[in-house]
Amino acid sequence: MDERIPEAKNLELRGIDHPPYLSDCNATIGATEEFLTGMRHYYVDDRLIATLMFTDIVGATEAAARMGDRRWREVLARHHDAVRHELRQFRGREIDTTGDAFFAAFDGPARAVRCACAIGEALRPLGLEMRAGVHTGECELMGDKVGVIAVHVGARIAARAAAGEVIVSRMVKDLVSG
Repeated sequence: MDERIPEAKNLELRGIDHPPYLSDCNATIGATEEFLTGMRHYYVDDRLIATLMFTDIVGATEAAARMGDRRWREVLARHHDAVRHELRQFRGREIDTTGDAFFAAFDGPARAVRCACAIGEALRPLGLEMRAGVHTGECELMGDKVGVIAVHVGARIAARAAAGEVIVSRMVKDLVSG
């Protein structure tokens, strides 16, 4: 068919599927861009290794119902202040917060684990218990946020923690051994 179309180019790309959207999309897009414009831009994602910490107040819904909205907002504000204080102490960077949960990134796993423990201690005088999960993995920077599978793994680890626990992934354990 390419012989019948002026200036057409026949290009076979590696893959197991015929439709281009089921195989290597970057190869297909790059080849199409090069054919149409005469040049190819290579996408280089911005990735880094980071330690992610997820915290969550245990029994937050019940506590909010028991205290009422006004009192809960006050307690939650004190919680947020305490978490942010510890993040500053351990050089963590707040990525996101929703309700009573925090998501933060660190440049090292030991610092993240120590921060999670310190947050637990700081919340006790408020009558709050928290759970935390810590995971180290490769993350993609997306503006001020980080994403990809490491984020999901870290969140799942935190969800498994019981009241007062800090659970870490095997990667964190291996990195801070000794």
